[in-house]
Amino acid sequence: MVEGILWDNDGVLVNTEKFFFQANQDLFARFDIELTERHFFDWFLTQNCGAWHLLSAHTHEQIKALRVERDQMYTRYLQENHDLAMLGIDALLTELGLQVPMGIVTSSRAQHFDLIHGRLNLQRHFQFVVTDDMVSASKPAPEPYLMGLKKIALPADRCLVVEDSPRGLQAARAAGIPCIVLRNDMMFDFPFDGAHRVVDSVAELAAEIKNLL
Repeated sequence: MVEGILWDNDGVLVNTEKFFFQANQDLFARFDIELTERHFFDWFLTQNCGAWHLLSAHTHEQIKALRVERDQMYTRYLQENHDLAMLGIDALLTELGLQVPMGIVTSSRAQHFDLIHGRLNLQRHFQFVVTDDMVSASKPAPEPYLMGLKKIALPADRCLVVEDSPRGLQAARAAGIPCIVLRNDMMFDFPFDGAHRVVDSVAELAAEIKNLL
């Protein structure tokens, strides 16, 4: 029986993965490198290694500066787009928040998380947020979800994770927490082996969670 839920942010609560992809794609295009959706899926959402290996001729300091520039581009894209909440997610969170404690465990940095949620009203449903700045090892390492378990004060087998990426699923499994994956168009053919369930819409996600409560 599920007594608490830990939610990923990008791609689950908010539709922002496409803007981070766009920022990376635009940056690498300046070096005549085409960053495809498959590259983004493999390197960012599965392996969490990024695409900086494509700029092997650049120094560490040059790549550090480019990373800052990429983040600034992502910030601008977020500022230019306002309807970021996933369709139907607020209603689902409103219902679930009356039944179980919930937290957010995200690979977003606090700067971007705050920018995204400063114009939304989703945080009212959650008791806490774990951002990438708070951990030493990002997903797919289990540390973010282990911190989430401490904050929600429940054992892993009484919690549920909602994720959208292979690295998020791997992090949840490494922490011993059952995981439902909300799949999107970029990863429609990925098997997500080891997930408790794989769903394709917020409506399907709602039905699966209600069965576990």
